[in-house]
Amino acid sequence: MILTGLIADTFAASRLIKFSTDLLPFIEMSYSFKIFAFLESPNGFIFNTMMRAYIQRNVPQQAICLYKLMLNNNVGVDNYTYPLLAQASALRLSVFEGKLIHDHVLKAGFDSDVYVNNTLINMYAVCGDLSAARKLFDESPVLDLVSWNSILAGYVNADNVEEAKFIYNKMPERNIIASNSMIVLFGRKGNVAEACRLFKEMPKKDLVSWSALISCYEQNEMYEEALVLFMNMIDHRVMVDEVVVVSVLSACANLTVVKAGTSVHALAVKIGIECYINLQNALIHMYSSCGEITTAEKLFDAGHNLDLISWNSMISGYLKCGSVEKARALFDAMIEKDVVSWSTMISGYAQHDQFSETLSLFMEMQHHGIRPDEATLVSVISACTHLVALDQGKWIHAYIRKNGLKINSILGTTLIDMYMKLGCVDNALEVFHGMEEKGVSSWNALIIGFAMNGLADKSLEMFSEMKKSGVTPNEITFVGVLGACRHMGLVDEGHHHFNAMIQEHRLEPNSKHYGCMVDLLGRAGMLKEAEELIESMPMSPDVATWGALLGACKKHGDHEMGERVGRKLVELQPDHDGFHVLLSNIHASKGRWDDVLEVRGMMVRRGVVKIPGCSMIEANGIIHEFLAGDRTHPQINEIDNMLDEMAKKLKLEGYAPDTLEVAFDIDQEEKETTLFRHSEKLAIAFGLITISPPNPIRIMKNLRICNDCHTAAKFISRAFDREIVVRDRHRFHHFKHGSCSCMDFW
Repeated sequence: MILTGLIADTFAASRLIKFSTDLLPFIEMSYSFKIFAFLESPNGFIFNTMMRAYIQRNVPQQAICLYKLMLNNNVGVDNYTYPLLAQASALRLSVFEGKLIHDHVLKAGFDSDVYVNNTLINMYAVCGDLSAARKLFDESPVLDLVSWNSILAGYVNADNVEEAKFIYNKMPERNIIASNSMIVLFGRKGNVAEACRLFKEMPKKDLVSWSALISCYEQNEMYEEALVLFMNMIDHRVMVDEVVVVSVLSACANLTVVKAGTSVHALAVKIGIECYINLQNALIHMYSSCGEITTAEKLFDAGHNLDLISWNSMISGYLKCGSVEKARALFDAMIEKDVVSWSTMISGYAQHDQFSETLSLFMEMQHHGIRPDEATLVSVISACTHLVALDQGKWIHAYIRKNGLKINSILGTTLIDMYMKLGCVDNALEVFHGMEEKGVSSWNALIIGFAMNGLADKSLEMFSEMKKSGVTPNEITFVGVLGACRHMGLVDEGHHHFNAMIQEHRLEPNSKHYGCMVDLLGRAGMLKEAEELIESMPMSPDVATWGALLGACKKHGDHEMGERVGRKLVELQPDHDGFHVLLSNIHASKGRWDDVLEVRGMMVRRGVVKIPGCSMIEANGIIHEFLAGDRTHPQINEIDNMLDEMAKKLKLEGYAPDTLEVAFDIDQEEKETTLFRHSEKLAIAFGLITISPPNPIRIMKNLRICNDCHTAAKFISRAFDREIVVRDRHRFHHFKHGSCSCMDFW
């Protein structure tokens, strides 16, 4: 055409341009532009053709540039030009450009063209300016079905249920597209009943209608309903696509019905859609969620064009099946990782109690400059709690504030829980008061935390505030409230709240609530009443409830009941070391060493190993662990010297070792030596060496603190003028100036 001169013919040139752009992507856009650039005077049709091609190739900025060239060359625009420009502005999400285009429409006199107005309404809606979209819609002289669908789609995308319903009800003609959009919106907003009603009222339904309602069920955790509707869809011979199959597979995964999932997989293969990447990912997730990790592996290994979701799904599957090492190997093999990859692996470590690895991987994530999400931070803070890593927990809290991350209900509750479990009550309160969203779990964390830290009055006060704030207490709340009463021996108060739970709040007490009441009565010395309560329980008492009574028997010296309850517990749970030890201690306290040997022999025969006392303490960001009688610490010589100094000062303070805590038939001096090498005393000695005042010495112990260590800690806090915080298996003990927050009731 160039050689013959036909390129100068506008009609011929326009046909050539249209032909080259219609063959995209087989012909590069750059080639079409070379043809366009060769033309001396392209007309409006040619410009429109080029603009449409650029928009189809998702290069909307070039379409805008061509429009400017049109204006500069005085090429006439028409009612096809402005819709293309409105589409380009929508793709660029540039409402500013869109408004300029709208001004040009008004000046050019195309504002009465329904096609032009529809694209402008859609542009405003896509860019989020629904007020401008609605104004244009209301002022349009002519409205067609596309106009109504465009404004409706805007409200649906904005999740504006009321306005969407208003438009839908006003529509002169409701087509399938409009009804499908409303079902999608109702599903997203949890209005399942309205979505179902609309679906049933539709005179005609297409694939999208069925898919929208199935997705609605799946989004709202109505998985069985999703499967039933899918079967109904198959019965109606509606052709399925990968979108609906992905929703159904998600329902199968959540219900862990691998048989149904396998049938859906077979259907996908039969209709030839199994190669879609979203479907492959859904299948990997479904099989791994149902424990079929080998099948998931085969799909993953055979997959083509796998994306990040595929890798993340496989890592998640390994973690769900407990294959942490395989998950980490796959994680390390990833060429590219996103925040989900890191979060999945970090959360997996935390869920499998590998807390050191949790923190280590989080630090590596920071090194790579990946911004953590809420799930990651929750897992890391939980790891700090378990490791007694207060310094690292505070650093993460500071990181959240520094980076302007929102502390929502879940993250805030996790922070409160960490601070409370590490004895930092003021920090927990600061987090709570700074939260915009406070759910019942946030209040529960405070109520339980106060009780655990010996502040029963604050716990009960917070419970009253919770009710005044209009937050309805749940079963966990009352575990905290009864726990507060238990820790302080408030028997009457405990009875009041136990009865109010049933009568006022209509909550059925479970074994934990009964266990709290048994422990409360037992600690107060009301052993007979505690046993009667156990016998009156509507459910079979668990070992924890009997264990609370056994502990009370030891505390109050009721050896007869203690032996009876102890033997019952040993029969109920023969592999529990704590019950054997308690029974042994009851015998030892009466000097019945033959019975002690019998219990110890029973433990040997049954292979029951006593869990050694272990105390953890954080110093300079490092966690140190001590076992009873431990001599492996690198600073053991300094610790021994401090133990000698502690012994001298304690003697001057009037401390006398409680040798009844040693359940061995050995002489008095050996008993005193054994007592003084309990794990918490070793940790306190280490804390006195390494932690400078006024910082508290914070210790976490895996077992209940013994009477002698409790007494010694009180004397040490006064003799050395140091605050010592010990969290044992049951509660916190804040030792200061020779007294404890528990007031010797624990």
